[in-house]
Amino acid sequence: MSKRWYQENRRDPWRRQAKSKGYRSRSAFKLKQIHERFEIIRVGDAILDVGCHPGGWTQVSVEESGADGLVVGVDLKSTSPVEGASILQGDIGLIDTLERIEEILDGRQLNLVLSDISPKLTGRYDTDQSISLELSTMTLDVAMGMLVPGGTFVTKIFQGVGIEGLIEAARDRFSNVQRFAPLASRNSSSETYLVCRNR
Repeated sequence: MSKRWYQENRRDPWRRQAKSKGYRSRSAFKLKQIHERFEIIRVGDAILDVGCHPGGWTQVSVEESGADGLVVGVDLKSTSPVEGASILQGDIGLIDTLERIEEILDGRQLNLVLSDISPKLTGRYDTDQSISLELSTMTLDVAMGMLVPGGTFVTKIFQGVGIEGLIEAARDRFSNVQRFAPLASRNSSSETYLVCRNR
């Protein structure tokens, strides 16, 4: 772990705020800022958080959807329980994982699918960006099979080759597709979020 990384994280105001407010990750503020801009979460919503580890987005989803909401988080990594949510360890690309999600939903369709998923970084931007694009595309396909009409899909994307193809695919499926970069994203990051509404 580099000295520069340590110093940047030590100075990071979003990291400090996350710790003070009990969120598991600074990325919780990214979702809060997306929600403030687009109002993507409603009380009572059924929400799937893909790539939920360590649980920051799941925490925000539970807060915003309230006691009548239903929140499911899934990740390849083991994730500590989040009060008010169902947490699964599994691969979203496998039928078994999708069936486990459907069991929890018990007949409900999803109002919102969230994906802050990141690949295991190799250090090669072109490789990492390509894998991230594949994950976003896969999650879009999952979302289309589980969202209610009028539902919303939000995914993290990294600028690079193939992004326009994903955006076009989203526009074929949603009537409103916008890019948004939360203030809580690191200044050095090329990440942005695709907010797809009205399936």
